[in-house]
Amino acid sequence: MEADLSALPLFLATSEDVVLAGQLPSKRFLDSLHKLDTAIPDFIEIQKALSADTSPLQNIKALKPWGWSPAAHKLLSPLKPKCSATFQNSPVFNWTSKSRNLYSKKFALGILRQMIREYPDSIFIPEGLAGKVCCEQHEIETLISEWGNLMVKAPWSSSGRGLQPITKTPVHPKVWEKILGIIKDQGYVIVEPFLGKQLDIAFQFELIDGKIDYLGISNFMTDGKGQYIGNRLNGLPDDMNSEIKTFAERLPDKIIDPLIQTLEKSELASGYEGNFGVDALIFRMADKQLAVNPCLEINLRQNMGLLSLKLEKLLVPSTKALFRTWYGGAESFHAFQTTMEKQHPPLLKNGKIQSGFISLTDAMQDSRFGAYILAGSSYSF
Repeated sequence: MEADLSALPLFLATSEDVVLAGQLPSKRFLDSLHKLDTAIPDFIEIQKALSADTSPLQNIKALKPWGWSPAAHKLLSPLKPKCSATFQNSPVFNWTSKSRNLYSKKFALGILRQMIREYPDSIFIPEGLAGKVCCEQHEIETLISEWGNLMVKAPWSSSGRGLQPITKTPVHPKVWEKILGIIKDQGYVIVEPFLGKQLDIAFQFELIDGKIDYLGISNFMTDGKGQYIGNRLNGLPDDMNSEIKTFAERLPDKIIDPLIQTLEKSELASGYEGNFGVDALIFRMADKQLAVNPCLEINLRQNMGLLSLKLEKLLVPSTKALFRTWYGGAESFHAFQTTMEKQHPPLLKNGKIQSGFISLTDAMQDSRFGAYILAGSSYSF
């Protein structure tokens, strides 16, 4: 997956940037990009870039992996001495114990609790329904008695992984085995009531020198297990329930300022630099009124929501579209692309996507993963 999707950061880059990829994109793929009104960076094979003998990279302004982690720091360590003094003095230049804490769901839960206490609003999730940290099985059993169905989350996980719903009692021994395994490995779990979800959204930000800028809202989708499957581009569907749609569109005015104020007073302001997203969950309370968890998770990385904001700039402004990642098992992404382009021929207008299927990654004969845009008002999003 990493190799097949390694060119995706090109849509986050400028023409002055270099994208390090597992393999160089084909000429055919690059020619298809030239038809779009978008900047195209240079590409270098990552192993060549990291080698002291073959790397052409010198005087690097900054390194921007998809996300920072101990593994990313280790991988990119050969390039660090070539980075600017500004980047070497940034909070993301090295990984610390503070970094680890900022990436945990426990940190996000603390921001949520502080935000709803200091900036109360009738549409925010009641504090009594906010998640709790649990270290023992009996604590979770108490919450089953209080809340009923639960969602149990690993403190360090992403993209919907590390989730374990509890919707049946008595809880199956295999479920307890998984949950207690997470507690043994990571120290605790975050337990939340299983809410009546209506819509997932995410707010995108950039943090530089302790100040946070709001970049926009992204509309993402998950499957039945809570795992990410794609983003809607250029707004919510026209045929969506009008009550939910209106509620969602008004949320930035309610959430953004309190969220920024809370985050800028937190350890995040001094401990991180770069892009991040905050997932929010729109749900119905027991009385059927809509409410929102304004800080369900904080994703400290360049993320699919940020990518979706960049991809919207490739579309004709009035065009709605779907951004999806793809996995076809034994089928290649090349075969999938061939079929989709026949069914949904791409149509461009002045270098912008008006309708049809557009591949965002190189569709090689052996590609098992891919990413694409499907645009046009005739599709259901």
